[in-house]
Amino acid sequence: MDAKSILSDLGIASLADAGDMTVNSPISGAVIGRVKQHTAADVDATLARARSAFTQWRDVPAPRRGELVRLLGQKLREKKAALGRLVSLEAGKIVQEGLGEVQEMIDICDFAVGLSRQLYGLTIASERPGHGMAETWHPVGVCTVISAFNFPVAVWSWNAALALVCGNAVVWKPSEKTPLTALAVDRILQDALAEFGDAPDGLASVVIGGREIGAQLVADKRSDIVSATGSSEMGRTVGVEVARRFGRSILELGGNNAGIVSQTANRDLALRGILFSAVGTAGQRCTSLRRLFVHDSIYDETVARLKELYAKVPVGNPLEQGTLMGPLIDVQAFARMQDALEQAKGEGGTVTGGERVTVSGFENGYYVRPALVEMSAQSDVVLKETFAPILYLMRYTDFDAAIAANNASAHGLSSCAFTTDLREAERFLSASGSDCGIANVNIGPSGAEIGGAFGGEKETGGGRESGSDAWKGYMRRATNTINYSSALPLA
Repeated sequence: MDAKSILSDLGIASLADAGDMTVNSPISGAVIGRVKQHTAADVDATLARARSAFTQWRDVPAPRRGELVRLLGQKLREKKAALGRLVSLEAGKIVQEGLGEVQEMIDICDFAVGLSRQLYGLTIASERPGHGMAETWHPVGVCTVISAFNFPVAVWSWNAALALVCGNAVVWKPSEKTPLTALAVDRILQDALAEFGDAPDGLASVVIGGREIGAQLVADKRSDIVSATGSSEMGRTVGVEVARRFGRSILELGGNNAGIVSQTANRDLALRGILFSAVGTAGQRCTSLRRLFVHDSIYDETVARLKELYAKVPVGNPLEQGTLMGPLIDVQAFARMQDALEQAKGEGGTVTGGERVTVSGFENGYYVRPALVEMSAQSDVVLKETFAPILYLMRYTDFDAAIAANNASAHGLSSCAFTTDLREAERFLSASGSDCGIANVNIGPSGAEIGGAFGGEKETGGGRESGSDAWKGYMRRATNTINYSSALPLA
């Protein structure tokens, strides 16, 4: 299937040829769409409609709201193949990752449908006779979602599915690098809304544009919740701006994720986990493995085997079966990778790989060999997140020192340890272990399940999306007291 047929299948062929924002596929550099950008007036009108829709939607019973999300999940199942293919075309992901991202959307819809009957509060014992206390949860308003290019549809669904069942309206500003997937998802959602039948106008919308549109959404007090995914630098701006007006932000920012390979590790298991986590999505996941601490007794063997595996990684057209790593998103990403590798060399690192790869027929795509960089210690470049397939390798002798090295990053998203020593595993997961929001044992740091709350600490922003009780971030809490006596005692 080519771009035109995919866009036609998804019902957005006319929208993909309606404006002056050019959309290029990282696979070939070819133009696959030209979309219309929204104006400041468009954004203002969208927020006004969303606010009006919220005042109606909040009174719809939560299980009924869940029915809308159930319909969305069903529509996504029907369009999974085409939407997954579009994710690959627009973001450069291999086919299985594109399909997997759509499956995440389906899974979070299923989760949210169940959640729509489980928005539980608490019954609290009152100290006053004849009084009852309870905690209730209510929708907040408009949830504005700002998503990044690397997960162009899944991150929206983590937020939107929960926000909708919680009773909020949703406004989505996708990355300007991946607007077509957003328009396709919006088309699918509008079909679900039409079948649902009585949802208010403006309940879920998409606005297309650059940073100025994002800044407008962030500054507007009608964006009651701003859920923003991107760099820590972006998060500093968003967090401060939203806090200035006493809004609520859910920040999902960078991750300079580390792994520890103990001398007791299952080596084959560890190598498979390391390879997938470091190379998947061309290293352009916030949960990609970027730093690896290997016990001194197995370091040489582990590095030698990694070099063998890296040399065999199939780099090429992500739409072809057998490809493990597709292109970087654009020339700027390639330049940042090369700058980081040069800096690493200047700081004493030994680099294997990292060079540009020419893929026949796709010479305008930015394909690279994944890079391994042996370092004697964590220098400045190691402690800086570079959104590319670079894995820094370092030795350790003491497990507690390896944990401290894991925690030395300014980011705190994901982490892992490969070990069969029970004490090491428990230590890594303890309060004095990894300081990340995600800590795994015997699996890599990427590939989080939707059932757990996703997010991290420190410069990762502290936000949580998806599973567990992340739904509380989309609601406001009220403590209620009822006096059913004829007295009025003080607490």
